[in-house]
Amino acid sequence: MTYLIVVGVDGSDGGRRALRWAVGEAAERNGTVQAVTAWRWDGLDGGAMVAPNPIEEEERATALLAREIGEVTRGTSATPVSAEVVEGRPADVLTAAARAADLLVLGSHGHGRLRHTVLGSVSEECVRKATCPVVVIPVPVSAPSDPAVPAVPA
Repeated sequence: MTYLIVVGVDGSDGGRRALRWAVGEAAERNGTVQAVTAWRWDGLDGGAMVAPNPIEEEERATALLAREIGEVTRGTSATPVSAEVVEGRPADVLTAAARAADLLVLGSHGHGRLRHTVLGSVSEECVRKATCPVVVIPVPVSAPSDPAVPAVPA
């Protein structure tokens, strides 16, 4: 039986870090990675890359996933990575894909504060709904350039 890691990939730095971590973890366990991108044609991304129709949105998601897998595994990975592009809400798609998995890996802080405010965090929902362990890979936060000023003088 092979150790299966499902990882959510959305084109964000968090998704890329999650994919990189999942590939490394699968290599250590002689497992495989199933990279999953969920797509919807709802126009909520707010970016310049909103597709004019569902077919083009699916094609965009497929190209994004292939590009992300290629960048993370380029010349360094013997770990098998399969790609799956599925229409639907990200948390629903990811938890369904992970039903038979040993681990679900997600990046924190994917796309947009507006989307998070309106729809909630995909990571938070997956942690609640998943039937397997979930690992959320944080995106590093840069340190503030000015040290904090004490509220009370010394």
